[in-house]
Amino acid sequence: MTNAIADSAPHDAPRGELVGEPLSLTIRRVALPAVIANLLMTAFHNVDTFWIGRSLGADSLAAVTGSIFWIWLVISMGEMVSIGLDAIAARRHGERRPADAARTVSEGLVLATLLGGAIALATPFVLDWLFVALHTGDAVSDIGRHYLGTYLLGMPLIFGFFAVDAAFRAKGDTRTPLVILAITTVLGLILDPILIRGLGPVPAFGVRGAALATLVPRGLGCLIGVVLLQRRAMLQWARPRWMVLWAIVKVGAPAAATGVAFSAIYVALTRITTQFGTPALAALGLGFRLESVVYVVSVGMGAAVAAIVGQSIGAGDIARAKRAGWYATGIVSAFGFVMATVSFFFAEEFVSIFSTDPDVVREAALYLRIAAFSQCFLGAEVVLESAMGGAGWTFIPMLFSTAITLLRLPVGAWAAQQWGTTGLWWTLALTAAARGAVMALLWAWGRWKLQRV
Repeated sequence: MTNAIADSAPHDAPRGELVGEPLSLTIRRVALPAVIANLLMTAFHNVDTFWIGRSLGADSLAAVTGSIFWIWLVISMGEMVSIGLDAIAARRHGERRPADAARTVSEGLVLATLLGGAIALATPFVLDWLFVALHTGDAVSDIGRHYLGTYLLGMPLIFGFFAVDAAFRAKGDTRTPLVILAITTVLGLILDPILIRGLGPVPAFGVRGAALATLVPRGLGCLIGVVLLQRRAMLQWARPRWMVLWAIVKVGAPAAATGVAFSAIYVALTRITTQFGTPALAALGLGFRLESVVYVVSVGMGAAVAAIVGQSIGAGDIARAKRAGWYATGIVSAFGFVMATVSFFFAEEFVSIFSTDPDVVREAALYLRIAAFSQCFLGAEVVLESAMGGAGWTFIPMLFSTAITLLRLPVGAWAAQQWGTTGLWWTLALTAAARGAVMALLWAWGRWKLQRV
């Protein structure tokens, strides 16, 4: 159901770009750049892992793995703005109210910058505690503090880039963010080995260099995106409206809470994993990075579908919104099946690219073979949860997703005691599959169609 204010929208305003062509064409046109963008980010992170693992060793790899779980938690907070801004701005474009969408973008950018700044300011005061909570050894914790402490200081620009990406996506433009990301990713790939290992007059920064190789390009991408948005009249600076800021938070907070809970639970799972030694912890992070190919493809597809759903509802075409969710889910589920097959049969070959430690290779290969099962369900979870976010219906999906994820703690601890890491890895796989099945049921239920934003 669309906002009643849409009735006052001028009839000669431009029609939303995602509602006037065949659905299959729209999904291909919008989703493909978003998927490629996410694959570029994954490629960078995998190259980053390669340089850390090969240049700095298992302790550094484990330290970055532990840091990643805290970074996920913080990134989830930033996605609150991204998800809320995407849903509301897309709805306004669907209602033929581009000026209101442009002002909403400015409010999203302000909120993202303030939130990122608060995290950067808090970092020095909580950094030691973050690694105490992980229960990692002294050597790993010391390295991790260098990496995480550097990374979190760049959150204002990271969150700003999320808002920029959401603004383009809500309009139906995923190509511009792809171009920005491609340029900045190439810069990151160049900087990564230089800053980690040193080159000529540039000293070796180790794990700090790995963090900087992520932050500098992403910050540059944020600034370029803001300039382009303003030139294209997609960004209109004005005094923030408290009701719009609250609407962004209201829509985005439940989805962000899902990510925060997921990350916090992974932190607890890290403590369970550390009882099996550094190779198991390194394998957890390495295995997750490798299986994340399906995840990031699904995130890219989900981001595109969220914008399609938002504009379709704004234009009053609920049937199109529903078809978009199922169509995209079918695509990513097929891709998940292919990747599950590949990772099952070639697990050691993939892991050996990133680590030469035989214990890490053996444990990560076990993780990948078990995780292959859940990759068949991962696409449904991510795409349909994003689609419901595009409709602005995020609270109920958050409750179900978080409840299933919470089961990982007691079940994972019990399974680890019974069957070691095999039991823990199966706990992660089965709960991931359950989340996918539940999201499909919620999408079929259809309560998202009634949400106002």
